[in-house]
Amino acid sequence: MPRFFIPPGEARPGCMLTLDRDASSHIARSLRMRAGETLTLSDGEGTDFEAEITGTGEAVTVRVLSESLCGTEPETRAILFQALPKGDKMDWIVQKATELGVYAIQPFLSSRCISRPDGKSMEKKRARLQKIAFEAAQQSGRGRVPEVRGLVDIKDLPGIMPEKTLFFYEKGGKRVAELLTPGEREVGLIVGSEGGFSPEEAAFLESQGAVPATLGARILRCETAPVCGLSVIFNCTGDI
Repeated sequence: MPRFFIPPGEARPGCMLTLDRDASSHIARSLRMRAGETLTLSDGEGTDFEAEITGTGEAVTVRVLSESLCGTEPETRAILFQALPKGDKMDWIVQKATELGVYAIQPFLSSRCISRPDGKSMEKKRARLQKIAFEAAQQSGRGRVPEVRGLVDIKDLPGIMPEKTLFFYEKGGKRVAELLTPGEREVGLIVGSEGGFSPEEAAFLESQGAVPATLGARILRCETAPVCGLSVIFNCTGDI
């Protein structure tokens, strides 16, 4: 069933809603849906609403029929800490991480990051990444949209990373299956940029409680590692 996000607190069973222009255009023109057909609305906070289309045109109107808890969100909150890669690689990372079920994405700068945008450029980039997360969440049937946070430095990570945090290091570490168990409530994963982490950065992260982990004997690209890491984590916690 097609899914669209609406602002929290806007819907309740029995109420009538007018959807925004983007949603209305997609419903009426792309999907060619008509009055009487049903779709799913999500408040982005884990509640879904089944709604019936009552009118189409410039603005689509719907009647909310029922509400229920979203059944597509992982039980484990996985927070991705991603060293900023160059080019448009972050677009792909955000899209795929969102599809897999990431809770939030925190970009950061490490010593080997090539891309180092200024504040204004990064805010424009963050806004674009947030839109990518929104579209990926809607397409994949998510119940919430992951937050793409503002850029920080690697030295800031200890104050914001979960108690259980893994960092994937090309020089090895424990297998993820040895570090996680089903039912983990929150897990952080830290992934480096194209050049990985310096030995000093790896030692710093480990001293702050992050645990070195491995994704196998092969060296993965910086855009492959977070997708692989999230998949393995969700498999270990029972969310895949």
